[in-house]
Amino acid sequence: MAYDDLRSFLRTLEDEGQLLHIGDEVMPEPDIAAAANAAPRLGDAAPALYFDNVHGFTDARIAMNVHGSWANHALALGMDKNSSTKDQVDEFIRRWAKFPVEPEWRDNPPWAENSVEGEDINIFDVLPLIRLNDGDGGFYLDKAAVVSKDPDDPENSGKQNVGVYRIEVKGKRKLALQPVPMHDIAQHLHKAEERGEDLPIAITLGNDPVISIVASTPMEYDQNEYELAGALRGAPAPIAEAPLTGLPVPWGSEVVVEGVIEGRKREIEGPFGEFTGHYSGGRNMTVIRIDKISYRSNPVFEHLYLGMPWTEIDYLMAANTCAPLYEQLKRAFPEVQAVNATYTHGLVVIVSTKKRYGGFAKAVGLRVLTTPHGLGYAATVIVVDEDVDPFNLPQVMWALSTKMNPSGDLITVPNMPVLELAPQANTPGVTDKLIIDATTPAAPDQRGNYGNQVRDLPEMGEWITKLQQLAKK
Repeated sequence: MAYDDLRSFLRTLEDEGQLLHIGDEVMPEPDIAAAANAAPRLGDAAPALYFDNVHGFTDARIAMNVHGSWANHALALGMDKNSSTKDQVDEFIRRWAKFPVEPEWRDNPPWAENSVEGEDINIFDVLPLIRLNDGDGGFYLDKAAVVSKDPDDPENSGKQNVGVYRIEVKGKRKLALQPVPMHDIAQHLHKAEERGEDLPIAITLGNDPVISIVASTPMEYDQNEYELAGALRGAPAPIAEAPLTGLPVPWGSEVVVEGVIEGRKREIEGPFGEFTGHYSGGRNMTVIRIDKISYRSNPVFEHLYLGMPWTEIDYLMAANTCAPLYEQLKRAFPEVQAVNATYTHGLVVIVSTKKRYGGFAKAVGLRVLTTPHGLGYAATVIVVDEDVDPFNLPQVMWALSTKMNPSGDLITVPNMPVLELAPQANTPGVTDKLIIDATTPAAPDQRGNYGNQVRDLPEMGEWITKLQQLAKK
């Protein structure tokens, strides 16, 4: 099923028992963030949360943890809520094969019902803003999809970008945005500033569930997120023209904020409790001037809690990090079997592969580090044999325990790029990276004694199915 807006997905979550309506009055801080912090701890079938009785707010509707479980993630893709992690990643890869699917332009978007412009703008009148962690430097928009175009090639739809970036609210019509250097919007801004221009952007909040997924996907620079959304939905993604900037934005958004990133202007932003489970400090970041806000009547504010994993962000950015990495590796190395990049935005990546010859697994690991995702994120790569399921951590730990010899299987690559938020970097943005070869040595590498590995019994698969059926009786 393809969802055109957030509200239709919330109804499905409710019908499937995956939406918990909190009717009791709650405090804006710390109750809402604390509840969203707690929800994923309920397990892989944790519900989304909906608050509409918030102390001090007369008309607030806040949705949290919308993607915060494998059950909810499956429903976002139109799959059975009981689908396993590996099944969801495999299905993501199958649908990726249908990319690109052209988006569909639609008129009369629901977010066009109300608008405010210029000096009349007060973002606090539109959104019920709250802090997420007690050390945050202010209010944040952290689940918004930001739309921008390449200033040097604005008609090239492949070079437009739809991405999720943290955005601090600095005033009634002023925001701060962190453009990570590895992300497309940073390239757009760099080109605009070279031209002496501001960068027009549109910030969309309360999006349909697939838009949030594709906006979090590490795609290549000239790949269009809306075209991936169509492939994942099984139907063209509905988009509309933002009235002030003309940028293509999701048709079903709750709120569309338009303005510019002001060229060559920076102000202190942060700290912020990040996906790494650590606070990032205050840094000079870009400044956004808001020029127009369009919004649905009674908008739903979708917020995203981040902290020590697992939180919603870890489910949101799991399958969509595995799939592009798998596709990019597979092009260079057809022997690659599966990729697990579900841990902390893929700062750790686990790859299973067949091998052509000795040293092959290490070459696969090095390729991970040069992918669009690996450049900024992958800090440790673990490579395992094709018969090891990278989504099965006991099997991965077995491979590390029995296949890896530190004298030859640990490769440190010094002074590699990483996003500045990575806390292990001594110098923000630069770190040493590690490849762990936990595969069986292949000729001419003759190290170790691996001639008699125990294999799964041929009848084991049949008995898994039989035992599952017996357990249901």
